[in-house]
Amino acid sequence: MNFITKLETAFANNSNPENALAMAKYMRNHFSFFGIKTEERRQLFKLIWNDCKNKIAENPREIAQELYTKPEREFHYCAIEILIKQLKGNYQKEDIHLIEKLIITNSWWDSVDTIAKNILAQYLLEFPFETAAVIENFSNSENMWLNRSAILFQLGYKQITNFEILQSECEKHKNSNEFFIQKAIGWALREYGKSNPEAVKNFVDNTILKPLSTKEALRNII
Repeated sequence: MNFITKLETAFANNSNPENALAMAKYMRNHFSFFGIKTEERRQLFKLIWNDCKNKIAENPREIAQELYTKPEREFHYCAIEILIKQLKGNYQKEDIHLIEKLIITNSWWDSVDTIAKNILAQYLLEFPFETAAVIENFSNSENMWLNRSAILFQLGYKQITNFEILQSECEKHKNSNEFFIQKAIGWALREYGKSNPEAVKNFVDNTILKPLSTKEALRNII
């Protein structure tokens, strides 16, 4: 029995229909669920991962992509977690195509934000000279989730945030009427504000942002 088959069996055996309905509703019924809450899912996932760790290490990209074809959201979370762990320090330049595919497939804030902060961000740390081209491509896309990723990818960068890029992305998308873009702008600015509050306050004071973006950006800044 291979890794994915074992995972399917474990999730099916531990499904909770009542939880599944609630979880699907929370995600606006974009996805179906087994109804396994995060902590339990990770415990099941860890046991099976440990049993199949060599196979996963050999083919993390292929396994993740196969998991992403399945309807239940828990599989998508597992795919993302595999890539976060297995690819760190081992990214290949062409992995940007996989990252883009994951962002635009089964897209919703929960998966996109995790990919942007933990996968796209790490990839660009390992290939810094690709940053300008990748972010320009994502930012200019008609896909809103790629736009959001271009705004959010520096969430965990803290002091090493390239504020010029962040300002440019906020300027570019500041007039968007899309909730997820307005929220992303505010969130990204708020996070950088933890490292450089004066820079964020100055930017917000001198930029006409949507009210939601402004509110989120300045939430922790007096």
